[in-house]
Amino acid sequence: MPRSDDDARHMAHALRLARRGLGNVWPNPAVGCVLVRDGRIVGRGWTQPGGRPHAERMALDQAGQGARGATAYVTLEPCAHHGRTPPCAEALVQAGIRRVVSALTDPDARVAGRGHAILRAAGIEVTEGVRQAEARALQAGFLGRITRGRPLLTLKLATSFDGRIATASGESRWITGAAARAHVHALRFSHDAVMVGGGTARADLPALNVRGFGAVRQPVRVIVSAQPLPALPPEDAAHGPLWQVAGDPADFMAELGSRGLTRVFCEGGGMLAASLLKAGLVDQLVGYTAGVALGGDGSAAVAAMGLERLADAPRFDLIETRCIGGDLFHRWQAGSR
Repeated sequence: MPRSDDDARHMAHALRLARRGLGNVWPNPAVGCVLVRDGRIVGRGWTQPGGRPHAERMALDQAGQGARGATAYVTLEPCAHHGRTPPCAEALVQAGIRRVVSALTDPDARVAGRGHAILRAAGIEVTEGVRQAEARALQAGFLGRITRGRPLLTLKLATSFDGRIATASGESRWITGAAARAHVHALRFSHDAVMVGGGTARADLPALNVRGFGAVRQPVRVIVSAQPLPALPPEDAAHGPLWQVAGDPADFMAELGSRGLTRVFCEGGGMLAASLLKAGLVDQLVGYTAGVALGGDGSAAVAAMGLERLADAPRFDLIETRCIGGDLFHRWQAGSR
């Protein structure tokens, strides 16, 4: 349990730092670390693009000798295995950290309590579970890849008020406004990959990149199709790697997890959305609803799912709703299935 309100406050700071790594650090988790000594922050860090350096290493380097006797607030158990860098648990010991407060135990078999054990064996006081629920939500993608073998999947739908994504003639640009489209780029930025179906790729030749954030690590572009792909832009500074997958949704999601992805942002089309929903693979829905009606002859956001009973429909719990420009943004989380 937290020793005081200070533990919760400093962990909240570490969680804000960790969020900076979302979409940039796969296959590693996005971790934040804050070092506090005598009530003063002496170092802070977060996992850097590509997964290195780790948050603890960044914070220790910033603190220097100021780390000795400090308390480290870390959003995930410090790593205990040797990789391209030494274990962070050992680095904390060597730096003279007095106490470590963590939010979550790392389920990775290479860690799984070993990091905490290294710290305790060195005489460091360890407090676990501070702001655990918030950390679990932040790390849902990494945790899912480790425990379920697949990344977190966010399905985005930008629709008219009556749930259409195009007119009867196929016109779709733009149903929602500029502010909503800019917000989509922010969500792409927080995911490791952007995924669309082959039909969407062939019809729209989408860039599937992040724009408006300067020089950033671009998301992987995933196309779900068994057919040859259209001539999409090659990988470069403005476009991430291009991967093609096909087959059963559970199988290709597992493949993406095996390749290190932790967070996937799906932007359609309707057939792909329906298959993912029907398979129970959508972890969260984000919707942008515009105040325009396109009618029943417009293209539906989600293709036929063959549902005969309402009880069989996938259910989601409303998490957030707000106006973005002239459109309504709403975010939903998968309910119990």
